[in-house]
Amino acid sequence: MNDRKVRRRRRSRNGLIDVLNGLLTLLVIGLVVAGGAFFYVTSQYYGDGPASEDRTFRVESGSSLSTTANRLEEQGLISNALIFSQFGSRVERNTIIKAGDFRIPAGSSMADILKELTEGNPIRYAVTLPEGITSWDVIQRLNADTNLVGEVTSLPEEGSILPGSYDYVPGDTRQSVLDKMQAAMTDALAQVWQSRQADLPLTSPEELLILASIVEKETGVASERPQVAAVFVNRLRTGMRLQSDPTIIYGITKGQSTLGRGLRKSEIEARTPYNTYQIDRLPPTPIANPGIEALKAVANPDTHKYLYFVAKGALPSEGHVFAESYADHQKNVAQYRRIAAEAAAQAEAEAEAARQALEAEEAGEAGEEPAAQ
Repeated sequence: MNDRKVRRRRRSRNGLIDVLNGLLTLLVIGLVVAGGAFFYVTSQYYGDGPASEDRTFRVESGSSLSTTANRLEEQGLISNALIFSQFGSRVERNTIIKAGDFRIPAGSSMADILKELTEGNPIRYAVTLPEGITSWDVIQRLNADTNLVGEVTSLPEEGSILPGSYDYVPGDTRQSVLDKMQAAMTDALAQVWQSRQADLPLTSPEELLILASIVEKETGVASERPQVAAVFVNRLRTGMRLQSDPTIIYGITKGQSTLGRGLRKSEIEARTPYNTYQIDRLPPTPIANPGIEALKAVANPDTHKYLYFVAKGALPSEGHVFAESYADHQKNVAQYRRIAAEAAAQAEAEAEAARQALEAEEAGEAGEEPAAQ
């Protein structure tokens, strides 16, 4: 009887041990499987990616992490979209994807890519406008940029655009970029008008904008803008006409081309709305889009008595020479004409020498002997 009880207790203990051993085995197998799965996921996430060369990846505005993961896998930049989105969202602090184009180096891991898309800087795309560009030229630049979409349906008003560099994301509309340019000019003009000298002979921000566009086209030397602005301000104060060649040119081209030649006598004598040799005060609109420095120069011009200026030399970068009296101005004009004539003669001599050199080279190749000197 007692032996039976002992045998039963032994079998019970053995059965419990078997169950515990089975559970322990399952636990070990589970840990091994989980560990293997974790090792696989982490090795996929942190290991080298499949891309064999540097690539550019575009994130559309508003893209989610899962959408981005699927597109990365489709383009062969990652091996598993689920690991990228699910594991990445649990181990990374920032999973908010930026919009734009990103440079992805060859072999980048999922961790590297997610960090680039959330913390890196997108490739910069921008439209850059030089000071003095016309509105027609702005539209040509926007239309030529193939990263932008849509159309600008009407020509912007001259002077409504502030030159500068405007960033955008590929896929933005041309109109949205133009809107930024025009909003920038509206803000800049308002601020400059508020900070202007109190006694300027200008009655509105629009007049300041028109005069700034003339100053912008008259000089390409930044330091001269306040001087040139002061000449025109002095003329307005004394009732003199502005007599600016760029205004006549704009009246002819409407800012849609370059004149490509000097002004004719008939064009200077023609009474048109933009001929400031013939009309009083300002033309009806700006003749270009002036930059912020030209606006500031007109709002706060230099203090001097100059009423005239003429180019100092043959190159625009040489600037201008200024005069208070017409007699002194005529002397400066005569000096400029001598310099211009000498420069033209030098250019012609250099061109002739180049022609002679090419002719001699061709004659030598043809086997002709050079003429005796």
